[in-house]
Amino acid sequence: MIVKISMLQKVKVVVEHDLADAVMKVLAIERLHRPFIVMDEFLKDTAQVKKLLTVFQREGIEFTAYVDVIPDPPARIINDGAQQMNQSNSDCVIAIGGGSSLDSAKGINIVATNGGTIQDYVTDDSLVKTGKCLISVPTTAGTGSEMSNALVVTDEKTSAKNAILSDNMLSDYALLIPEMTITLPKRMTIASGLDAFSHAAEGYLSKLSTPMTDAICEKVMFLLDNYLPSAVKDGTNLELRERVLVASSLAGWMLNNAGTNVGHSAAHILGAQFHMVHGEAVAYALPGVLQLVADAETKKVKEIGKILGASFTGKEDSQEIAAITVSAYKNFRDNLVGLHPFSDYGISQDQLLDNTTAILHERFAGNTPIDLTQENVTELLKNFGQ
Repeated sequence: MIVKISMLQKVKVVVEHDLADAVMKVLAIERLHRPFIVMDEFLKDTAQVKKLLTVFQREGIEFTAYVDVIPDPPARIINDGAQQMNQSNSDCVIAIGGGSSLDSAKGINIVATNGGTIQDYVTDDSLVKTGKCLISVPTTAGTGSEMSNALVVTDEKTSAKNAILSDNMLSDYALLIPEMTITLPKRMTIASGLDAFSHAAEGYLSKLSTPMTDAICEKVMFLLDNYLPSAVKDGTNLELRERVLVASSLAGWMLNNAGTNVGHSAAHILGAQFHMVHGEAVAYALPGVLQLVADAETKKVKEIGKILGASFTGKEDSQEIAAITVSAYKNFRDNLVGLHPFSDYGISQDQLLDNTTAILHERFAGNTPIDLTQENVTELLKNFGQ
């Protein structure tokens, strides 16, 4: 007999304020001595990372730093990193950065441990086997990659963003250090925070949701509604940064258990074609998602509205509930958090509509709690960015 599991959590989460101290404790517990560090080059000069590398040198920890990570990491970055990891005989991976660094580190660990190239796993993610110990340190609060079982790799020839899903590439440890997010620029604080909100909202409205995931998603949306606008205004406030970082990681955890839906499908397809910031793309997509699923998930759409401060008389039908919730979300997104207008991208509606079929067949679209068609995905795209 198969038991349906409502929720799994395999990642060991540590909330600390000193990166070097937290990493050294983990290395001691796991008896590791030769870390392979994956990060953006600019992070080498940040205070917390400089301290970490100084401590490594003082304690005789042999480390290799791979700093060639770029946004939307292409396959070659991951494959080259895996080759360097094997050459260094590293016994673990430390990923420091945003989603691109954390996703790159997952891919590097997979390829270095299991062989082949990352493209092999895009074709068949069942090939992914357990890698070496992965310690993830997010410097943004939004992707949730430190907690999720997914990575996204870009095909440089087609610009397509391909997702790989496997519990075997989950981080072993997620180190949440709010100080690592202090220097995050305002625009990225906005985009990553709205990405986390979309993870929770789409998971809440997913076919894969359960009563357990629903409770976590509701709390994530509550935390972000209450603390993200203030964190945008005062990025130096550690308490606010910590609240948003914790919400982001919880949302990343929900990616494993509840998934996302057609909102992320639209973001993946449109983001690859038009080079849109992912967190902005999912935020532009969410109003259309709320309207699309309102008839099937009326209570949940209404609950999202309540979390965002909307009022209801109790007499509204499903589409009226959707309209009220969408209005509350747009106020949160545009006025309180401060996302810039979609028109800044200069993309026409006709250009968006050219992607209807691709979005309809994107792998996460199937989690949407209604049957998707050319017609309703077209309607979703007409509402994109509104």
